[in-house]
Amino acid sequence: MIPLELIDTAQLPDGGTLRLMHRGPEFSILFGRNELMSSRVRGSEQALATLACERIRGRVRPRMLIGGLGMGFTLGAALGALPADAVIVVGELVPEIVDWAKGPLAHLFGDALADPRVSVQIRDIHDLIVTARPGYDAILLDVDNGPDGLIHIANDRLYGQPGLRAAHSALNPGGVLAIWSAYPDKAFADRLRRTGFAVEELKVRASGGRKGAHHIIWLATRPT
Repeated sequence: MIPLELIDTAQLPDGGTLRLMHRGPEFSILFGRNELMSSRVRGSEQALATLACERIRGRVRPRMLIGGLGMGFTLGAALGALPADAVIVVGELVPEIVDWAKGPLAHLFGDALADPRVSVQIRDIHDLIVTARPGYDAILLDVDNGPDGLIHIANDRLYGQPGLRAAHSALNPGGVLAIWSAYPDKAFADRLRRTGFAVEELKVRASGGRKGAHHIIWLATRPT
């Protein structure tokens, strides 16, 4: 068996460590014993972008905010679905993840970070949402394992009522807030509705195929 090897680590602002690992050609990012992402499985991260892009198709110079760079699967799918005049801002809290994207994971990103539509900001996504001027047509959140702040406690600010109200205000009319989760959460879906969003809860395959585990994507649309 090919051994699992450590490439690098990154410290989170409120404690804990991310580990970039690889086994042969496969890469993964771990938090404790939790595998947060893997190069083997990318379907639901891509679906986060493609489903959101479908909801804003036809807009002139659409603006998208992506929370979490990860392994670049959501960003890559967004670039493939959005027009040449789109603006994509990526908020990433951990600087080392950007370094990994330009180093050991560069083959996964391809030319995505050099695309003129893309800018990456090393900032908390919550801060980018509350200071959004002008507004966004889509906000995509894949910054944790779900709406409970597993790896970054401050992410609770995103998923509580104040954070959802801020996201609602940061969206243009008809804009969509798309949120990835490893599991369903009825209480969170109810909070989205109470905030004024029209909510779709979609179950998608983690692999993007017909077999394997499911993940959840909420598409919360601000009414026009």
